[in-house]
Amino acid sequence: MKENTSNNEKVTLEELQLPQDLKKLSLSQCSALCKEIRNILISTVSKTGGHLASNLGAVELTMALHRNFNSPEDKIVWDVGHQAYTHKILTGRLAQFSTLRQENGISGFPKPEESPHDTFISGHSTTSVSVACGIAEAMKLQGRDNYAVAVIGDGAMTGGMFYEAINNCGRDRRSNLIVILNDNNMSISKSVGSLSKYLTSLRNTEKYLNTKRAVERGLGKIPIVGNSVAKGIKNVKDSVKSNILEQSTMFEDMGFIYLGPVNGHSLSELEEVFHMAKSYHQPVFIHVKTVKGKGYRPAEENPGEYHGISKFDIATGNPEVAAADSYSTVFGKELVKLADKDDKLCAITAAMKYGTGLQFFHFKYPDRFFDVGIAEQHAVTFAGGLASMGMTPVFAVYSTFLQRSYDQLVHDVAIGKLHVVLGVDRAGIVGEDGETHQGLLDVPMLTSIPNTVIYSPSCYMEMKICMRKAIYKDKGLAAVRYPRGAENVEFDQSDITEDWLFKQVCGSDTLIITYGRLYNEAFKAQRKLLKEDISCDILKLTRIHPLDGELGSKIIQYKRVVFFEESMGCGSISEKVGDMLSELGYCGDYSRVTADGFVKQASVRSCLEKLGLTSSKMAAYIKNRRNDDVKA
Repeated sequence: MKENTSNNEKVTLEELQLPQDLKKLSLSQCSALCKEIRNILISTVSKTGGHLASNLGAVELTMALHRNFNSPEDKIVWDVGHQAYTHKILTGRLAQFSTLRQENGISGFPKPEESPHDTFISGHSTTSVSVACGIAEAMKLQGRDNYAVAVIGDGAMTGGMFYEAINNCGRDRRSNLIVILNDNNMSISKSVGSLSKYLTSLRNTEKYLNTKRAVERGLGKIPIVGNSVAKGIKNVKDSVKSNILEQSTMFEDMGFIYLGPVNGHSLSELEEVFHMAKSYHQPVFIHVKTVKGKGYRPAEENPGEYHGISKFDIATGNPEVAAADSYSTVFGKELVKLADKDDKLCAITAAMKYGTGLQFFHFKYPDRFFDVGIAEQHAVTFAGGLASMGMTPVFAVYSTFLQRSYDQLVHDVAIGKLHVVLGVDRAGIVGEDGETHQGLLDVPMLTSIPNTVIYSPSCYMEMKICMRKAIYKDKGLAAVRYPRGAENVEFDQSDITEDWLFKQVCGSDTLIITYGRLYNEAFKAQRKLLKEDISCDILKLTRIHPLDGELGSKIIQYKRVVFFEESMGCGSISEKVGDMLSELGYCGDYSRVTADGFVKQASVRSCLEKLGLTSSKMAAYIKNRRNDDVKA
C-alpha cells in the first residue's frame, strides 16, 4: 500500500498488506473496509455454511484489535473461536477465505498450524481467559512487554472455567492481560441510568487516568497523612461504585480494571478504550456491546438461527438445503411423547436447545426443561441432583462437548448409580467443523466408566426403541448416541433391535461387525461383494456396551472378522471385542478399521471415505484381506 494514502481515498482489502497496513488508514477508510468484510462474510458463509451472526457482530471489534495491537507478537485469543472469521481475513487469509470449512481449506476456528496469528486452537468455549493468563505470565517471565488479549462472548460467561480464570488472573497480578467481553445478547447486569454512563465515560478518558495517577503520586509524598488520605478517598470511591456502577464491581473485586460498556461498532470508541487499557500494564476487563448479526437483517432479527448455519440464499435468508428431519429433531419430538405420559421426565441442555432438538420439549413442558448455559459440567451434576430425588433427567449434548464433563459423569452420577440418560448428539464424524468438533471420543470415554450402558441406533425407529430402553429399563448412566443429520437407510427396517442382530449369508467365513449409521454402509458392502460372489455376514450391534457375553462364541466361528467403527480406535468397542476374542483363544484373522488421530475438516462423506468407513472402502478392505490369505 502507498504510504501517503489520502484519508478519503478508497482502499480495498486486496490492496493491503494485512494486518500491518490497517494502522496507516483513517477511521473512515476502516469503516468502508468493515462493510466490505461483511459482504465477504455473507457471501462466503452462504456457500460454505458456518457461524455467521457472531462474526457479523465482531467486525469493528476485530478491526480495532488489529489496528491497536501488534499480532502475532501481541497474542489475541478467541473464545469460542467461531467469531474469528474477520480475524482470518485481516491476517493474510483473504485469498483463501472462500475455502472456509472446506476440505484442504482454512478452518472455521483459530488454528496455530494455519497461521502464526492464530494463538491457540479454540473450538470449545470458556477457555480464552485461562489461555491468555498463561501467555501473559509467560511473556512476563521472558521479559517481553507484549499483550495477551482474550476475546470472550457473553454466553461463555455461564461456564465455570471463566470464573476460575478471572479469580486467578486478576488478583495481585502485574501482567499485560486484557479481557474483552463481546456482549452481543443480554446485559450482564441491570442498567443504572445516565449517571452510570457519564461516570463510565469519564473513567475511560486519558485525562481522568492521568489526573488519578497524579493525585495518587502526590498524596503518597505527603508525610504521615498522605497514605491515609489516599486510602480514605479510595474507600469513598469504592462505595460510590458499589452503589452506582454495579456492573463493574465483580471484575474490580477480582483485581481487574473495568472499562466500559463501549459501543462495539464504533471504531473511535474502541480505539480509545484499547489505548487506555494498554496504558495500565495490569489486568483490564473491557465490556464491549455489539449487535449479533450486524449488517444482515435476517441474522439481526434471528441471531440464534444464524449462529451456525448451513448454506443459504442471501436474498431471502432461507437455507439452501433444509432437511425435513434429523436425528436431533426425532429425538426431541420422541422425548416430548414420552414426557406426555411421564411427569418425572426432565430435559437438560447446555445452551444448545435448537441444536439438540429440545425446543419442542421446552415449548410443551417449560417447567421440566432446563437450559444451564455453556456449563456441561454443571449440567451433568445438576442431572445427578434431579435423579437423586427420583426424577429422570435426559441431558442432550453434542459428543464433542460431553468430553468436558468426564469427572462429573464418574463422580456425580456413575459412582452413586444414579439414573441419568444422555442423548449424545453429533456422535461420530460431523464434517466441516473439523478436529475440535468430531464426535470420536465419546465411546472410549463412556466405556471407561462403570455402571454405564451405551446404545448406538442405526435409524430413527431403532433410536426410539433405545430411548425407551435407556429411560425405563436401564439403571445408572445410560447413553443413546446418534449422528448429525438425517437417517440414510437402505436396509430392511425389520432388522432393528435393541441388542444385536446377525445378517447372514449361507456359508460365509467372513464377518463384518459394526453399529450405528455404519450398518447401512456394511449392508451396501455386503450386497456389492455378493455381486462378485464374495459372501460375508454382518453382526449389527445396537447396545454396544456392555457387550453381550454370548457374542464371543458366535464370532469365533468365523475365519475372518473385520470391525468397522466410527470412533477412535483406542478404547473403542472393536478393541474390547478383540480382547474378548483373545481371551477365547481365537486364532483367526481379526482386524479393525477405526479413526486414529484427529480428523480435519471435510464433508462427512469425505471423512468417512478417508477413514475407510464407506461401503466401497469396506468391500475393498475385505477383498484385500481375503487376497492376503490366499497369498499366505
